[in-house]
Amino acid sequence: MTETAQIRNFCIIAHIDHGKSTLADRLIQKGNLVNDRNFQDQILDTMDIERERGITIKSQAVTIPYTSEDGTEYVLNLVDTPGHVDFSYEVSRAISSCEGALLLIDATQGVQAQTLSNMYLAFEHDLAIVPVINKIDMAAADIPGTKAQIEHDLGIDAQEVLLVSARYGTAIDTLFEAIVQRIPAPTGSSSAPLKALIFDCHYDPYRGVVVHVRLFDGTLKKGMKIRFMSNNAEYELEAVGIFKLALCEMPALGAGAVGYIIAGIKTVSDVRVGDTITSAENPCEKALAGFREIKPVVFSSIYPVDSNDYEELKLAMEKLKLNDASLIYEKDSSAALGFGFRCGFLGLLHLEVIEERLDREFNQAVIFTAPSVKYRVSLSGGESLFVDNPADYPQEGQIEQVEEPYIKASIITPVSFLGNIMALCQEKRGTQEGMTYLDEKRVELVYTMPLAEVLFDFYDRLKSLSRGYASFDYDITGYQETELVKLDILINGKPVDALSSLVFKESAYSRARQICERLRDEIPRQQFKIPIQGAIGSQIISRETVNPLRKDVLAKCYGGDITRKRKLLEKQKEGKKRMRMVGDVELPQSAFLAVLKSKEE
Repeated sequence: MTETAQIRNFCIIAHIDHGKSTLADRLIQKGNLVNDRNFQDQILDTMDIERERGITIKSQAVTIPYTSEDGTEYVLNLVDTPGHVDFSYEVSRAISSCEGALLLIDATQGVQAQTLSNMYLAFEHDLAIVPVINKIDMAAADIPGTKAQIEHDLGIDAQEVLLVSARYGTAIDTLFEAIVQRIPAPTGSSSAPLKALIFDCHYDPYRGVVVHVRLFDGTLKKGMKIRFMSNNAEYELEAVGIFKLALCEMPALGAGAVGYIIAGIKTVSDVRVGDTITSAENPCEKALAGFREIKPVVFSSIYPVDSNDYEELKLAMEKLKLNDASLIYEKDSSAALGFGFRCGFLGLLHLEVIEERLDREFNQAVIFTAPSVKYRVSLSGGESLFVDNPADYPQEGQIEQVEEPYIKASIITPVSFLGNIMALCQEKRGTQEGMTYLDEKRVELVYTMPLAEVLFDFYDRLKSLSRGYASFDYDITGYQETELVKLDILINGKPVDALSSLVFKESAYSRARQICERLRDEIPRQQFKIPIQGAIGSQIISRETVNPLRKDVLAKCYGGDITRKRKLLEKQKEGKKRMRMVGDVELPQSAFLAVLKSKEE
């Protein structure tokens, strides 16, 4: 086992697209963990979606050997963190397993919203911060300006900043030395009672769940009995080891180490990120702080396009759940779409990732209903319940009060786009909490706004209004009272449950009109007139009509008596009336997809 004095545990924290995965690639290459033939860009990003989108979704860890300039051999444990706000809990657990962090800032973009929030998160866990400016090779790099922002916005001395180019590997040796010199060695004793943090896990089809751990005290050895402190489950260790891209088995792991354990655990949901592992025979006194259950914030129902594919979709969901403990689902059904699943997600990005994985990995064509949040409904009888599905929403007369989740949003934008972004936030029912000019070119806006307003098109519109320069970060703050209504969509007088949604009362009219217009363009014409209506309870608030296809019954009449023509027209009118009463309107898949699109599309 390596002595704690020779161990350095660190993570890389940065805003999206600031070059975190590329810098990790250079560190791994420098440690000779992979030869040039087997190397590929974003080597820690194992999913195709991560590579295409340039984001890290699943946290990874890797152990890098390093010999310093004075000849001392070190073990550097890099704990990679997800880069999106949806996965902020996983980021906090990864950060708490380290003693230091490389705070990476893009020389062309400067300090962004997530740079600030990640730095505060690192400060909360008392991490040693090494500021690093990346992309110094680019023509648009503004190194003096970025240094000034670091001093002004982050309060870090510009003398401490390291300048690197992750793309070309410039100054990587200097960065390695800074990690060794500036980040403290872990404290803890290998002889003390076992105390280890679970910061991640993944599923191996042959060996079960591989649990990623950071040891604070004690030793992990093959054959010993361990206990999870959140649920008191006990397991016997089958293997322990470290990450060298592949799993590298070791005889034991001591205090300060980052590695993995395999203990015959069958499903990922049995392992909780942030939980503490201790010895069953000699347990530690109390668990590590910061553990909480991961709770979904966005809800949507998934249905197969072809109802015959339900069993295949069920199998795909079970396999996805093996790899993603934060995915929560239960069986659901709809009169229009058949059997499916009601799912809970950490955020919209998480929803999109699941949708793409179902398509690519399991070849499942699915329909997602409009995403919604979890509302807290107080009933007149004194009870209260949480509702995320329009089908479960109580009758209007039973409701005393409805509350919806609110967020505190932080937006950093160039001053030239300030007016447009403030108008967007007000449109989304935002209340301005603060406005700080970071320098003469950039301003930070702080708004409280309903989470439901951010779900549909907020992020896309923010990016288009600011030409991609604004950055956005948020935290969920709690519940506030709201006026909520259930919006039903009726087609030919029959409600379509899959198109129902819970909306803010004042925006119900515009939302209903938008849905009706979209459906009018998507529903194919029939032999009879099809009314499309938006309704709140029994009140119709919007209507569009799909005009019928008309057969010319007078074509065979030439000249002659007008009563003959009237008789034929009346007969046709009666037939269409009867057809409308018994006729069913089939909704194409494109109609469901059109409803979910944002206003601009």
